[in-house]
Amino acid sequence: MSVHIGAPEGSIAKYVLLPGDPKRATFIADTFLDEAKLVTDVRGMVGYTGYYKNSEVSIIASGMGSPSAGIYSYELYSFYNVETIIRIGTCGGFKKQIRVGDLIFALTASTDSAWAHQYNLKGSYSPFCDFSLLEKCVYQCRILNIPFHVGMILSSDLFSSYNALGETSWHPWAKMGALAQDMETYALYGTAAYLNKRALSILTMTDSCVTGNSVEDDKRLKAAEQMAIVALETIKDL
Repeated sequence: MSVHIGAPEGSIAKYVLLPGDPKRATFIADTFLDEAKLVTDVRGMVGYTGYYKNSEVSIIASGMGSPSAGIYSYELYSFYNVETIIRIGTCGGFKKQIRVGDLIFALTASTDSAWAHQYNLKGSYSPFCDFSLLEKCVYQCRILNIPFHVGMILSSDLFSSYNALGETSWHPWAKMGALAQDMETYALYGTAAYLNKRALSILTMTDSCVTGNSVEDDKRLKAAEQMAIVALETIKDL
């Protein structure tokens, strides 16, 4: 057992989907998993283990921000022998061609966080995804005809709408090629690299910083279905 997850030994699969929102974890477990069982609800961060087409998979909520995502991914990798984590999250888009509902695969993540300071690296560290997971997920998107984009994203400690630096503070990141902003991918990728594990972040663009278009509040859970299907179909074939 770990401090923040507290699930019994052996109750978490070696493949994990990691949404930030506990409600999204419950929705995906109820919608896609057979024999789903609640294995943790410590601090309201629910987690389920069940089967998708005979493949065992767990869905664990991580909460918001790098510290929370870092804690959950570290404990999953270190205490529950998890080998692969696929984050299924939402993001704000930085490019006009990325439409609401499109998927973004984070090839690498930049950040304004101090997360990488713990690794004592004498420079700027850019963590990246596991290529084999990316390749398989892209393949699934093409089979399912799901629009997707691949590139660098920004994982920020600052929620864009509440940023005291101003509503255009994301512009320099977009100019340098960032496709979107989330808050968790950098910590997941850094933790995976440090522990020699596999990780991929799949994001659904729910809010465009460019056009102001967004997914309606009552449709946000439903908007997670496509990235969940892509992730689960990939896990099934691992």
